[in-house]
Amino acid sequence: MALRFTVLASGSAGNASLVETDGFGVLLDAGLGPRVLAARLAAVGASWQSIHAAILTHTHTDHWNERTFAHLHRRGVPVYCHPEHHDALEPYSATFGALCAAGLVNPSEENVDLTLTPGLVCRPLPLRHDGVATFGFRFEGAPDLFGSSCALGYAADLGCWDAALLESLGDVDLLALEFNHDVAMEYASGRQPRLIARVLGDDGHLSNEQAAALLREVLCRSSPGRLKHVVQLHLSRDCNRLELAVAAAQTVLAELRASIELRTARQDEPCSTIHVGGTAGPRADRPRSRKSRREAACVPPSLPGLEGV
Repeated sequence: MALRFTVLASGSAGNASLVETDGFGVLLDAGLGPRVLAARLAAVGASWQSIHAAILTHTHTDHWNERTFAHLHRRGVPVYCHPEHHDALEPYSATFGALCAAGLVNPSEENVDLTLTPGLVCRPLPLRHDGVATFGFRFEGAPDLFGSSCALGYAADLGCWDAALLESLGDVDLLALEFNHDVAMEYASGRQPRLIARVLGDDGHLSNEQAAALLREVLCRSSPGRLKHVVQLHLSRDCNRLELAVAAAQTVLAELRASIELRTARQDEPCSTIHVGGTAGPRADRPRSRKSRREAACVPPSLPGLEGV
């Protein structure tokens, strides 16, 4: 089954993306207000009617928004997050408690496949990042008649990567990956030494060079020609430039002679929608099961948000 992927916003001022298949849409992070999200969705031909579930990468405040939590609650949209996120969100978000009370908060666990709808499986991938549990994701559509399925990998807000993450991101059709900062610009930024050390540390963010190295390894371990799209995520507004991030990725693509479409997500406007695996079906509302919401586990929900990267 085909997938669609749209980055609605990416950066330290708010993050949100949309993953779709066969009329079912998943909001990946909710770091913008509902009206801004509505405008971004409309710009790519979607709407709030396109969203049938939401899933969180982690609890820093550029990845969730109180008003958007309230909007999800009003619409009865289930939210998937790790049990550690409960303790992080509960002190700061009254609406998160309301989502729990309504049975709308569903648990996700690292490396455990989560079926969001028939034909769409999501696997949370643990990432190294400060604060509580942080995840990337591997989304896979249903197999076609030949047993092949399309897949996309998403990894942002990570300070380093390892063999386990590399394996999980292999053989995807689309890779959305953080290219956060240029190391020289980070050191020359005039930021407090504590913040520079945080960003550059293993629990911080990937530099252009680190991300390019991960991209190289993913390509080397994937089937030839499988990866067709790369989307650069979470560029620092102060310590990176688009041309530096693009050059780092293009060097790898040229070195490996890989014919791949490269896009760079932005903070203030959505990227155009990327189709992988054929046609993902029309955007249409899909009824949600009240029974599944009532039965969803709710553990009483650390510290959201770290500033500007």
